Amino acid sequence: MENAFWNNIFKKSDESESQQLLALKKVPIFQGLSDREFNSILKIVHHRTFDKEEFIFKSNTPGLGMYIISHGQVKLDGKDTDGKEMEFATLNPGDFFGEISLISEENRIFNALAISNCELIAFFRTDLLEIITRSPKLGNKILLNLATVLGNRLINTNEFLTNGVK
Repeated sequence: MENAFWNNIFKKSDESESQQLLALKKVPIFQGLSDREFNSILKIVHHRTFDKEEFIFKSNTPGLGMYIISHGQVKLDGKDTDGKEMEFATLNPGDFFGEISLISEENRIFNALAISNCELIAFFRTDLLEIITRSPKLGNKILLNLATVLGNRLINTNEFLTNGVK
């Protein structure tokens, strides 16, 4: 006869959920969250798969949220200020992109294309707004981390524009 008490204590964790948790813990936007807060986040993030050569999103479409790469590679490309096609980055597992859409409803400025079969974790603006309403302390942690990430990216961009490619 099985004992429900011991089964609950020693239950096997869902491998997919534990992989998502590990991926989330590597993203600076979720830095400093408690285990309880991470569990709250896990309940609302969305798991998405994309086939090779499938667009995750295209430029000039509404930004709905950010993505974290669990498996696969994603290429970010678009047009530079002169209208010339340009590849901005190739991203790998653990990388994240699209985070500006968590605070801005502006259209995307680049394309995101799966260059291999991909598994992504999506965290949408509506999810963040729900967290801010339901748990302001957690929402503020995420927003402060998001501001730090965006500030660092702005500093890096300014250095690039000022000093050129190194």
